Amino acid sequence: MRVLFVCTGNICRSPTAERLAAAFAREGGFELTASSAGTQGLTGHAMDPTAATVLTQLGGDPDGFVARRLTPAIASDADLVLTMTAAHRDAVLALAPRQMRRTFTLLEASGLVAASGAQSIATLADARAVHRVDTLDIGDPYRRDHSVYEQAGESIAEALPHVLRLSTQ
Repeated sequence: MRVLFVCTGNICRSPTAERLAAAFAREGGFELTASSAGTQGLTGHAMDPTAATVLTQLGGDPDGFVARRLTPAIASDADLVLTMTAAHRDAVLALAPRQMRRTFTLLEASGLVAASGAQSIATLADARAVHRVDTLDIGDPYRRDHSVYEQAGESIAEALPHVLRLSTQ
């Protein structure tokens, strides 16, 4: 499965999710390709240093990460698009409207899996019509206290396991 994570600058939340997803997949022995992009991506930048520290503490590896800006081609290539906020989800769908049934906020997808027991991306999309998820957004920690970065990282780490085992069918 190809999973794309999206945030604003692609230097804090989405690379944290990308690199944690890859680490969880390796640890769990399942196949997954994780990538990330930003709606206003700071193309060419490394991860924010505090985000990289938090990622390392959570078991991910920030080495070699390079930020990029979201494009229609990047959004369209993913089997599953997981955004950090509802506004990011809307931005993805403005660029790639055909991805409607494959695009969710990370917290939305995690909540829908928990509420519905969805095992595939298709059943996850169907669950949106039946179940409601109240908390959709993981706040932007950029240039805030270390504890805000930790809170965002922990939210990502807690939500990922629920969605990473979805099948593409």
